[in-house]
Amino acid sequence: MSWLESFILGLVQGLTEFLPISSSAHLRLTAAFAGWHDPGAAFTAITQIGTEAAVLIYFRKDIARIISAWFGSLLGKVPRSDHDAQMGWLVIVGSIPIGVLGVTFKDQIEGPFRDLRLIATTLIVMGIVLGIADRLAARDETGGKHRAVKERKSLKELGVRDGLIFGFCQAMALIPGVSRSGATISGGLLMGYTREAAARYSFLLAIPAVLASGVFELKDAGEGHVSWGPTIFATIIAFIVGYAVIAWFMKFITTKSFMPFVYYRIVLGIVLFVLVGMGVLSPHAGESAG
Repeated sequence: MSWLESFILGLVQGLTEFLPISSSAHLRLTAAFAGWHDPGAAFTAITQIGTEAAVLIYFRKDIARIISAWFGSLLGKVPRSDHDAQMGWLVIVGSIPIGVLGVTFKDQIEGPFRDLRLIATTLIVMGIVLGIADRLAARDETGGKHRAVKERKSLKELGVRDGLIFGFCQAMALIPGVSRSGATISGGLLMGYTREAAARYSFLLAIPAVLASGVFELKDAGEGHVSWGPTIFATIIAFIVGYAVIAWFMKFITTKSFMPFVYYRIVLGIVLFVLVGMGVLSPHAGESAG
């Protein structure tokens, strides 16, 4: 991998990780369109450490408060009913599905799941799901003729059942094209949570999963499957760009609809199907490790 490739892929990772359009799909597509080798699941997982570092800094006050309250509840210094203490447990509970499924389907994630036809399918299908969820949220927030505005749930109403559902939604993002934030936000909206609550829990829930995945994949870098220099460079770029995107996205969702992302996903999926169908792109373009 060249330094130019690592710069562009790091930029793509930072731009797309927190938007509901799938960073893994865009890394895969960037390599395919450019004629490069697929950066691979290990490169993706390691560069995600950079974007998660951005999450740690952006939400540092929330994270410090949750960790403090969680440990305090273990020592009996904080009531177990405390919201922050409960949030600590809910992040742990919500992380179980992706941990189990990630280990179980590791070979598929690094192989068959990276087929461009599957990515095109997940882009379109999950785009439609996000669109439906967004429309339901908008209807609740604005009401309508003969219909009152419906109060949506905040994170204070999050329980174990919903936490696990969020977790299974996050686990769907093991398939490139699904999008971690897109799947968890869609799940949250369909369960009746506000856009801000769904996005915030999505970001918090991703921290243990992404950091664990990145650390787990570091062994491939040590075995020569990933180029250290370019990968670290891409991770730094992803961190810088990712932080800016988080700040923008959290402001965006308070007043705007997710529909632009829905249209983008569907159009990109259709274009990808057309290119593969016409033979312009092979569904396995660039799959050889580089």
